[in-house]
Amino acid sequence: MLWGISSALDLYEEYLKAFKIKDDPLPKDEHAREEAEEAAGDNTLNTLNILICGGADPRHVIKTLAKRYTHRIRPKLNIYLLDGCAEIEARNMLLLGVALEDPESFNLVSKVHLFMDLYGNAVIRPSSHHYMAAKGRTLLKMVTNEEELQRLAPMLNIEGLKYKERDGLEMAFTFWQPQPWNVFEVTAYWEQRSRALLGTRYDHRNGAFDWDLSMTLKDRGGQQICSQEYRYWRETGVAFVFPEYEHCKPNKTLAAGLVRNGRNFIHRGYVGDIQTGPFCGFGLRTVEERMHHSVHGDNDYRATDITERNLMEFFHELLTQTAYEHDSTRSRRYGSVQLLMTPLLNHQEEDAAGQAAYDKPWIHVPGVTVHFVSPLEMEQLKQGAAHWNNMFDVVFMAYNYYSFLSKDFFQAMRAQSLFILETKLMTVERKERVQEYESKAKELMKEAGLKAAINYQAINAKNMWLKYKKTDKEEQEDEAVPEAVPEITFKYDTDTDYGEPSEEYTGLVIEEIPSSNQTVAAIKKEVEAEGPLQPKTNLP
Repeated sequence: MLWGISSALDLYEEYLKAFKIKDDPLPKDEHAREEAEEAAGDNTLNTLNILICGGADPRHVIKTLAKRYTHRIRPKLNIYLLDGCAEIEARNMLLLGVALEDPESFNLVSKVHLFMDLYGNAVIRPSSHHYMAAKGRTLLKMVTNEEELQRLAPMLNIEGLKYKERDGLEMAFTFWQPQPWNVFEVTAYWEQRSRALLGTRYDHRNGAFDWDLSMTLKDRGGQQICSQEYRYWRETGVAFVFPEYEHCKPNKTLAAGLVRNGRNFIHRGYVGDIQTGPFCGFGLRTVEERMHHSVHGDNDYRATDITERNLMEFFHELLTQTAYEHDSTRSRRYGSVQLLMTPLLNHQEEDAAGQAAYDKPWIHVPGVTVHFVSPLEMEQLKQGAAHWNNMFDVVFMAYNYYSFLSKDFFQAMRAQSLFILETKLMTVERKERVQEYESKAKELMKEAGLKAAINYQAINAKNMWLKYKKTDKEEQEDEAVPEAVPEITFKYDTDTDYGEPSEEYTGLVIEEIPSSNQTVAAIKKEVEAEGPLQPKTNLP
């Protein structure tokens, strides 16, 4: 996976909500604000360790950092990123570098479009290709020179990577350079994957694409994804399109399995997602409800436009630490517009001459360190390795890392900690498999002694995540999730009169009553107060 299939989360906010920690926003008055910050400094929550397993992209990191200024209590954040291969780690470094790029290099809109291009498009603009190569050279200096790393991005920590993985980063950054022997025919790889997936249905692929979107993704929370943008992405790998741009360069950050062969590289081609798309991370919801307006199923705004708006908010907040006010004229209403999609041109020639050097220090985010962890540590966590015990306050795990989850894994979580598991909701798998996955995950976490942060029994909703928390035993007993509420019905004697309610209860569901005995007693008391029910006439 090269992007997640769930929306970006402010993981610190999720922790506060799970344990009901009061964190009122800072007042606007300067004097009151200083007093509130001093009071927050006395709070015992000094450090928060966050582990992201298989996040595949830095969406959670970006949102958590962007919303940090909104919190009165701001503990030191240690964010640990654990992904399956060096190429994804290199890509995460690049995307974080875009989000925290010096404001003198790009204005807000240009930075957002650059991020979207590198994040979700298999074929990118020439300007994005130039940035990828130039930034790759800067990142190469950073991972091979500790002084350069501290000068440019002191928030990054790569001490957890082994030398073999650092060599993998070096190969990835070198492969991004526009040399004639660094060939990445992504359009051919994309077509091969699509043909292998669809088989005999490939000649009728537009129907298959529409089915996956209309009958599956839209029913599971992807209503904002428009048919045209989804179908074009399934056909070409280009998700985010604006009329003023031409995409003609391969996005080499999507390559995986790089192995050096002389001065060339051998790789596995494109092995990422070809069914859901990069729309979920930032493109499903926004705080501006007007952008979710639709008429007869046709949206005013695409998921592309929602992604643009959300990223503009996050990048503005990262830079200024102030609230973002969106200009409604900035977002273009292309939801129901048929854009002219021209054939893609894929150029591989060398064009490195004249590229700018993006080697300015990143935007400073105080109190935050992002640690890159070796992929080998995933097996250690699964086995409950002692050096990870009682380490993390928040853990996020992607759905495709579920096989690494075990009871011993939860030893790495502290006594008061939150576990968030991504579900298969935004995949195109059958409904039965999605429900089976959730059931197995809930059973495993229950056996491990975790408690649901949300009453899943009382809320019948589709879950993009499963949120469970680890607390002490006394609190679990006091705040246990209510068991299934008994169902109630009234049995009547149709020959004479209705009589009193019987002791058999089926049919009527009453939610969120903590005790079944209290429920029955309350209903009996209410019926007795109203008196016996009168028989009806003209009964059949």
